[in-house]
Amino acid sequence: MQEYIEFFQQNMIMSLAWVGIFIALIMSFVKSATAAYKVIGVNDMTTLINRQNGVVVDIRTKDEFKKGHITDAVHILPSEIKAGNFAGLENHKSDPIIVVCKTGQTAQESANLLAKAGFENVNLLRNGLIAWSEANLPLVRSKR
Repeated sequence: MQEYIEFFQQNMIMSLAWVGIFIALIMSFVKSATAAYKVIGVNDMTTLINRQNGVVVDIRTKDEFKKGHITDAVHILPSEIKAGNFAGLENHKSDPIIVVCKTGQTAQESANLLAKAGFENVNLLRNGLIAWSEANLPLVRSKR
């Protein structure tokens, strides 16, 4: 035990960094386990869309949406979700909702807000539209 204390004292910065990383890792697992939404992959997403009438909610900017989006995706900005404006999603409270952004990082807050608003089955596409594109799945481009 004395060796551990001595090591910690001699390598305090490195030891504190390791403790910080360990705590962050634990917090990440706890956060994902208690999230109000489920993180899914591209295959699960296509199953939800094709077999369970899943609704894709694209939260990217208008320009990004026009450059390419998933077929039948509903475009809603995160600011609209924060304001409680769900642009016609009220009829889909029990249907699977799949929130999509560019990388899968910025959609977390919107997915949480939708779950808190009473949507029963909220999902988040892991790695966002990048994963969709890497799987060579089609995108619809809007006319300018």
